[in-house]
Amino acid sequence: MGIYINKGNEEFRHVRNSEYVDKSDLIAVVNDTLFSERCFSCVTRGRRFGKTMAAKMLYAYYDHSCDSRSLFADLKIARDPSFEKHLNKYPTIFLDMTRFTTQASDVGIVKEIEKRILKELMEAYPVIPHDEGDDMMDFMLRVAEVTGERFVFIIDEWDAICRIYNPHTKGFGEYLNWLRRMFKDVTAMKAFAAVYMTGILPIKRFKTESAMNNFTEYSMVKPGEMARYFGFTKDEVQRLAEKYGMDFDELEKWYDGYQIGSQQSMFNPNSVMQALREGWCESFWSATGSFEAVASYIKMNYENLHDDIVELLAGDRTVVNPRGFLNDLSEINNRDDVLTVLIHLGYLTYDRTTQECFIPNMEVAGEMESAVKANKWEGVTTALNQSRRLVEATLRGDGDYVAARLDEAHTENTSIFKYNDENSLSCVISIAYYYARNDFHTIRELPTGKGFADIVFLPRKNVSKPALVIELKKDKSVKAAIDQIKERNYPQQVEKYTGDMLLVGINYDEATKKHECQIEPWKKE
Repeated sequence: MGIYINKGNEEFRHVRNSEYVDKSDLIAVVNDTLFSERCFSCVTRGRRFGKTMAAKMLYAYYDHSCDSRSLFADLKIARDPSFEKHLNKYPTIFLDMTRFTTQASDVGIVKEIEKRILKELMEAYPVIPHDEGDDMMDFMLRVAEVTGERFVFIIDEWDAICRIYNPHTKGFGEYLNWLRRMFKDVTAMKAFAAVYMTGILPIKRFKTESAMNNFTEYSMVKPGEMARYFGFTKDEVQRLAEKYGMDFDELEKWYDGYQIGSQQSMFNPNSVMQALREGWCESFWSATGSFEAVASYIKMNYENLHDDIVELLAGDRTVVNPRGFLNDLSEINNRDDVLTVLIHLGYLTYDRTTQECFIPNMEVAGEMESAVKANKWEGVTTALNQSRRLVEATLRGDGDYVAARLDEAHTENTSIFKYNDENSLSCVISIAYYYARNDFHTIRELPTGKGFADIVFLPRKNVSKPALVIELKKDKSVKAAIDQIKERNYPQQVEKYTGDMLLVGINYDEATKKHECQIEPWKKE
């Protein structure tokens, strides 16, 4: 059993011995690309989205040095017509690039990769001649020519070097050249049945062209047919919640919200599994180790990026153009690049239909909040810190306290707090009520048939609190706000979702820079 070739199926056997959500039909998608121009695939997702687990599964399936039939017999792929045709039929190489980033300097990585894998190849094929000066690709081509075998090459975390080392170093350039030598050359088709890479970042681009444009890329922005294989679907999480006796609504609140291509509701799989093991929901996101990078990215105030981040925290969406990003963390040139990086890292999710990004769930929102506080955005941080008391004051009907706290939130630190219109006021209110996300679904501009209620907080399942219907006015009166709620029958529309509710009218007087707030319980007529 080798380290890189002829590894066997032991690692996937360990996966099957744990709780396993069946994603094996991914194999059928890869099978469909074998021996074709589409046989080069690169799947990129944020950390902890199941990339490595899928790579282990593919290795166990293709590796000709073992018999993996029993590992797949009860999985979806066993019912696919391609299952028998390709099961354990190929010499398969597995390369985890993070292993080399910890064991070699950037200038020595390519040489170390070549040395280690070539040694195992020569041991696996002792009768194949090795000429002096042959590199790894030369030897693999000779194996293919003599034996007729084609390799399956799996690289996990292909971009580890690109994320760790300066792209202007010699080692970085050598690595990209090595990838081109292995996979972009026209002779690659003679050596490989398939090449499958995973990573966080898509393949490095130079201006508009990918460094390896023969790869089909499946990213967080453009996942294609790989969308449902990385992340848990709602049905999958519902079954897990029932099996483990967990509250599905809590799992949904904490870990759902990713829109990945055609999949409109995807959960972070690692966080779900940790919550099931622990027996409760909390943020497991900080364990990904990328918080410091996020804090540094949002510190870049390109094109009023701070305003966008605050609006995202408030539950809004913002338009983003991900096409200009060069897939290089050292080349962050504008606001769209920052937002695109956060999408690839999993801190934001992307809706291709509207070309907007947003924060997917409460777990990630908490990490984004921490990043904002680390950057000491004082006006926003104050509002976030006071949010819990503001929600409690609203629920007990203390309009004076609410108005006083909103006065404090009125800061000039970011432009959205300048209150140019009711939409700016709405964003400020949403930030001030940030804590409400623990117990409420936040809906901005809920359609009611006669208009849109500005902000509605609907209590989550098993939360015994009233809904909050908030109407905002600028330079009018709180009475006008409350009257509009009643006249347009907002409560009757909200009643479809909940029972008790509080009507909250808020007015901001631009001349005095003061807020007024009136809170009253809704009484069904």
